[in-house]
Amino acid sequence: MSTNIAEPAKAASSAAAPLPIVIVGHVDHGKSTLVGRLLHETGSLPDGKVDELRTQAERRGADFEWSFVMDALQVERDQGITVDTTRIWFRSSVRRYVIIDAPGHKEFLKNMVTGAAAADAALLVIDAVEGVSEQTRRHAYLLGLLGVSQVVVAVNKIDLVNYDETRFGEVAEEITDYLRELKISPLSVIPLSAREGANIVEPDGNMDWWRGPTVMAALDAIEPARAPIDQPLRLPIQDVYRQDDKRILAGRIAGGNLRVGDRLNFSPGGQTASVHSIEDWSSTGADQPSRVSAGAGQSVAFTLDEDIFVERGHIAANDGAVPATANNLKVHLFWLDREPLAEGDRLTLKIGTSAHSVAVASVDRLIDVQTLAPSNSTEVSRNGVAEITLRSRSRIAFDAFADNRGTGRGVLIRDHRLVGGCTIEGAADLALSRNLTSVNQTVTRAERTTANGHQGGVLWLTGLSGSGKSTLGMGLQRRLFERGDQVYVLDGDNVRQGLNSDLGFGPEERAENIRRIAEVANLFADAGFLVVTAFISPYREDRDNARAIIGGQFREIYVQASLEACEQRDPKGLYARARAGEIPQFTGISAPYEEPHAPDAVVDTENLSLEAAVEELVAHVDDTFSIARQTRKAG
Repeated sequence: MSTNIAEPAKAASSAAAPLPIVIVGHVDHGKSTLVGRLLHETGSLPDGKVDELRTQAERRGADFEWSFVMDALQVERDQGITVDTTRIWFRSSVRRYVIIDAPGHKEFLKNMVTGAAAADAALLVIDAVEGVSEQTRRHAYLLGLLGVSQVVVAVNKIDLVNYDETRFGEVAEEITDYLRELKISPLSVIPLSAREGANIVEPDGNMDWWRGPTVMAALDAIEPARAPIDQPLRLPIQDVYRQDDKRILAGRIAGGNLRVGDRLNFSPGGQTASVHSIEDWSSTGADQPSRVSAGAGQSVAFTLDEDIFVERGHIAANDGAVPATANNLKVHLFWLDREPLAEGDRLTLKIGTSAHSVAVASVDRLIDVQTLAPSNSTEVSRNGVAEITLRSRSRIAFDAFADNRGTGRGVLIRDHRLVGGCTIEGAADLALSRNLTSVNQTVTRAERTTANGHQGGVLWLTGLSGSGKSTLGMGLQRRLFERGDQVYVLDGDNVRQGLNSDLGFGPEERAENIRRIAEVANLFADAGFLVVTAFISPYREDRDNARAIIGGQFREIYVQASLEACEQRDPKGLYARARAGEIPQFTGISAPYEEPHAPDAVVDTENLSLEAAVEELVAHVDDTFSIARQTRKAG
């Protein structure tokens, strides 16, 4: 929840976007007072507003405070603290601003993080009497963590130390040293009195020793952040729906531009298609799309020239400038929940419109915000900051936070509660994070190849249920075994009854099913076996992940048969049950199947006999894995 003080009408006509600045600092250091006075000194308050607030204060039997301009909520006035984020629009002679007033109290750190995440710069307020507190340091650390590097420091209440230059110097030196450890060079450190209006817009005679800028001059010197429209295209998909015969994708452009004809890549699956149209229903009676482009900040609905599998959470990018993808992420975390975070905890990670089930693989480094020294604790307490490794069953599309703030940060959910936030450093190597060391086999792969007469490898059979994968796989196994090859079939139903009996059939569990199978198949191949896997594996992303696990010994075999042919065969009666609504998430009926783009081989079981189909695969095995065949080809 946030309170918005309306932007003055005179500022609304300006074409330039307002510069967002977050004001942060320890509770009672005077943030709200400073902004209230700033609005007054710049003439940004409506006529009579101050008189109205004075009258309200008198009615309540309270002294008038400049913070009343901002603290719009009743609870804030009663307790004298800001518990919400408040957005205030005003303008100087140079440009427009939106100031995000974030709460300083430790209990409301989540609101502070929310406010800072939306800002291009920060105004950090410090009490000249109290000096740099633990909460000041925590807020400063979070500014650095969230990428807010342009910081103006306001040393407030200088009147309470009799405008003493020495005291100001002590506070300025301490906060400057701390910020520099965070790789932040403050733009200015300014002495002021918000209550008296000293050094806010005009210099003050009580500080004739000060030669630096006023607060307003320092804010006017801030450089606006790079506009999102100049960044690479990032369009998180919000929803996919159908209208008549059109399949429409909808979302809000986080960065860059979208144009009709653009070739898009959808992460994490890697599906590609071109933008066919950008829908526009803004004109009364207009049935046809008329827009040809859209930019960052705009919500769009668009169609593609190919019917590929795309769902909520996928990120559209220009082909050739795509986000990274990984199952394991290294992140900087700030933890907000009362219950500590520990290794092994399960959470939901949300990045943009995507949601991923993740586990804490390791707590790598706990940060003491006072000293910035690391700790080896395996738990993160409330308001703690740490570096951790997250492990996901599903592939995650992301950018490193240093490259793209929008797709480089996320929030963590536990039991439907927001419990933390994080910025992404990059993909993680779990073997390193767990201090694991690979052990080399005493029998090499080359020795196994020589002994077997063929290389180890994986023939990954994919296709609809009923296309003949299991029948074909078992037929191939018999042929290869009878001629002396080392061969084994991993069949979908068999594996589901044992190794993967704990998994369901939702997208994430299907992904984990395929990941486990790929790891097992890779071990078999390393042992010199020809491994035949017979799984629907409907998603290209999952098959690509399997290829990444297995490497050069992976061969994708598309067992091709139309849905009509498979449904007519229906050897297990599954299609009939799916049509009757008894089996949810059934591939081809209520769940999609993504055909391979460029399989290593296609076997048409709709038109070939079993014997002919097996012969095609035997020939493929000989061309790919047989030492004798390769020797003959080389000769």
